[in-house]
Amino acid sequence: MYATPEYYARTNSPMNHSNPLLSVVIPVYKAEHCLDELYSRLKTALESISPNFEIVLVEDCGGDKSWQVMERLATADPRVRGLQFSRNFGQHYGITAGIDHCRGDWVVVMDCDLQDRPEEIPRLYAKAQEGYDIVLARRGERQDPPLKRFTSFMFYKVFSYLADIEYDGASGNFRIMSRKVTENFRRMGEKLRFFGGLVQWLGFPTASIEVEHAERFEGNSTYTFSKLWKLATETIIAYSDKPLRIGVRFGFGMAFLSFCYGAYILGRALIHGSPIPGWNSLIVSLYFIGGIIIAMLGIIGIYLGKAFDESKKRPLYIVRRTTFDEHHTAA
Repeated sequence: MYATPEYYARTNSPMNHSNPLLSVVIPVYKAEHCLDELYSRLKTALESISPNFEIVLVEDCGGDKSWQVMERLATADPRVRGLQFSRNFGQHYGITAGIDHCRGDWVVVMDCDLQDRPEEIPRLYAKAQEGYDIVLARRGERQDPPLKRFTSFMFYKVFSYLADIEYDGASGNFRIMSRKVTENFRRMGEKLRFFGGLVQWLGFPTASIEVEHAERFEGNSTYTFSKLWKLATETIIAYSDKPLRIGVRFGFGMAFLSFCYGAYILGRALIHGSPIPGWNSLIVSLYFIGGIIIAMLGIIGIYLGKAFDESKKRPLYIVRRTTFDEHHTAA
């Protein structure tokens, strides 16, 4: 985490309830045409809550002119704080970097494509004042293509089953969190990042409100099916060893069925004096069992590979440059 004396003075001081500092953390990827509209609507929404706010934009090296737009916005309004990664690290690392650099009493996390409407932030904040440390924005009718809605639904169902937690798939990254939540979130340094799962694991009092899910302001989603598949598999591996336990149960089940079938063959041979024909079925069974064994070894190999990555202790991300004057090294 990067920090200055000003940062420690704020984070170690009591929360200002009458005039809180609000931080909005937004990972940015290929969003040059959205940022001006995003800033304008955020400014209006945040000023209705408090005059003290900051907008932390983390540019994930999308290859467009997003960084130039961020620099222009930060020059015109110092409450806009921009960071740019040295390379593409991914959305959840962008959220992590933004939370590491924000200074707010309350922190809002949202996407940059304006499907998360800035006008809902006052409602999130009002709900949080009822005594909740986390308030989730539950999307009503999602404005996404049917395939994406289906794959998201399946992912959250499988994730909830394998991770043994009840994760609300209708809630994306859009939420508000208290300083207590963000301070504890910064302590979680595992390399495999799934923002929603990490926050839920913290266990702070949580509520949710229904919000309108808007259409994308411009362009299409940059999440391809292969990227979604990679995110899903890495997230499940990061949060659960249940695939290994399922593999163990399946192995014992196959061993038991094989023992029963072997006893049946032996009994039939003793009674009828001849073995059961069926070499084709035997070969198919051998190939099936061999495939299962190789698959289980592959799952174990993936877990070992991820453990190896964690053991390197590399930084989660590298910041190339910022729009504000602070000394930064890798978090």
